[in-house]
Amino acid sequence: MSSSDAREDLRREVRRFLERRSTEADVRRLMADPEGYDREVWTVMAGQLGLQGMALPEAHGGAGFGYEELCVVFEEMGRALLPSPFLATIALAANVLLESGDPAACERYLPAIASGELVATLALGEEEGGWDDTAVRMRAEPDGTGWTLTGVKRFVPAAHVANLLLVVAHTADGLSLFAVEPPAEGCTVEVELTLDLTRPLSLVTLDRAPAVLVGRSGQAWDGVRRALRFAAVALAAEQVGGAQRVLEMTVDYAKVRHQFGRPIGSFQAVKHKLADMLVAIESARSAAQDAARAVAQGDPEVELAASVAKAVCSDTFTRAAATAIQLHGGIGFTWEHPAQLYFKRARSSEFLLGTPGHHRDLVGRSIGV
Repeated sequence: MSSSDAREDLRREVRRFLERRSTEADVRRLMADPEGYDREVWTVMAGQLGLQGMALPEAHGGAGFGYEELCVVFEEMGRALLPSPFLATIALAANVLLESGDPAACERYLPAIASGELVATLALGEEEGGWDDTAVRMRAEPDGTGWTLTGVKRFVPAAHVANLLLVVAHTADGLSLFAVEPPAEGCTVEVELTLDLTRPLSLVTLDRAPAVLVGRSGQAWDGVRRALRFAAVALAAEQVGGAQRVLEMTVDYAKVRHQFGRPIGSFQAVKHKLADMLVAIESARSAAQDAARAVAQGDPEVELAASVAKAVCSDTFTRAAATAIQLHGGIGFTWEHPAQLYFKRARSSEFLLGTPGHHRDLVGRSIGV
């Protein structure tokens, strides 16, 4: 069996599972749940499907598959709007650990991530909400036996259910990475009011919270930066899945909604809008798949490919979701219609891991302008 056939088999298996366990009713129920995700679904994903460990190294309890397979999973999760800490745990925290250069930390945390026992996330941005090194003001202080952290991190995905926070802070040597394990003394987490209730973001307040250094002091940023780009590729794949679903939803509606005795899909203006959506989504899918291949192959241009994918896929998902609402007419503007859920996810994902403008700046720098 070819690798592309294997990925399609994986896609079908994940889609069947999510069609049963992440219906619109499930999504809306979990939006009102304090935890924001279904622990049973999380357990099945890890135990029966092996999704949490799929792309982790076998030495750390994973299955050793590549990033292209993982991005198939993210695309299907985006299509189903799955409320889950999967992005925070797998795309962010696991990648940060793998890029940390700390074998002991990887051995301690990655097997528990692979088994589904551990939910983890990265705490980076602060008041400005940025996703680069300039966003970090928090300082770590040695306390004789270890380190303590004091300050506030904002918009931290899945922090309210995480057993592990990977926190970026300054030491005398530069930017460093620390592990904090809630419920730690001096660590409080509060879910923030945000647009997308399917992906809770939290305010994390640390007041001399005990922390363990991950990797070497002052040498965290290169690894964190790479991990952020890898996570951006996963998010881009998720955005493609969401955009594909709103296209399908809108095409179905255009076939059954009649005006002037004809389906609205028969009118040229509607046809062209749907065709434009399809062309944009296929372009975004190509960008996301190219970036996933770059990660899998260790391409030296991976950070460029990741920023291209994040910029293109963010714009495409937002435009597709907005067009879906427009073509659905009045019903598309109601809270009860699923188009609203996808639009809110699209808008919030634009800002997560860096706006399209931020990634265009990175692309510009990479080509010397």
